[in-house]
Amino acid sequence: MRRPSTAAAVAAIALRDLRAVARARSQLYSSVLTPLIFLVFLGNGVSHGLEPSRLPAGNFTAYLVAGTVVMTSVFSSTFSSASYYRDRDSGFLRLLLSSPHSPRAVMLGKSLAALVIGAVQAAVVLGAAAPFVDFGWQHGILAGVALALVTVMLLNLMLTGLAQALATRVQSMQGFHLVMNLALFPLLFFSGAFFPVDGLPAWMKVLAYANPLTYAVDALQLATYATGSGGFIGYGVDFAVLAGLGGAVYLMGLSRVPKLTWSGQ
Repeated sequence: MRRPSTAAAVAAIALRDLRAVARARSQLYSSVLTPLIFLVFLGNGVSHGLEPSRLPAGNFTAYLVAGTVVMTSVFSSTFSSASYYRDRDSGFLRLLLSSPHSPRAVMLGKSLAALVIGAVQAAVVLGAAAPFVDFGWQHGILAGVALALVTVMLLNLMLTGLAQALATRVQSMQGFHLVMNLALFPLLFFSGAFFPVDGLPAWMKVLAYANPLTYAVDALQLATYATGSGGFIGYGVDFAVLAGLGGAVYLMGLSRVPKLTWSGQ
């Protein structure tokens, strides 16, 4: 019998994980609805209660959209990696790794599914918010949407690689979620997602500019509501950081062959 090609095996593994997420409606809905609820209540509450006229968007709800999209990607990269532990503990991952294909082909298929899931969910949040927020689309709607989607893809490339690298080394799902939360949520709060970094103390600015999520937030803000490049980092630096770091972290995640131990043992 002819062995299926590596590309076909990768596609089959990715499609299996995509179908599993589509069937897990609670995970799918919570990954999208939680950021939207956060955007509606926090954005409107601050905009009407504090009147944040100093924000570049002039409205906190519009300002918060970029951070909400980044937060969606963070949630998705964490939740999607649960399939790794489910497959490992059920023995299915051992079956995949005993196939004629390279273990990296197996992990590539699973990581591609997580990448697609994260990017689609982030795009859905952006699309759901767009009709209710006064975006400027300084480059036009089509170009602005394209720039936002490129940012989302690069961001999820990095987050998926990080999740993959951790999942292949952290034995329990509980430990994995703890490590991901400890690593990503401080980065999320120091990214400019919820408040501008310009007014922060010097030492916090250093942390913000050393934070890769800052560049995703900056690119999304430029693509959506910004009327110019003043006060922003700029697409050149944003995409260079996201592409360089995202590619490196993704390759690092693929390079790690998983340990086939049972959760918690």
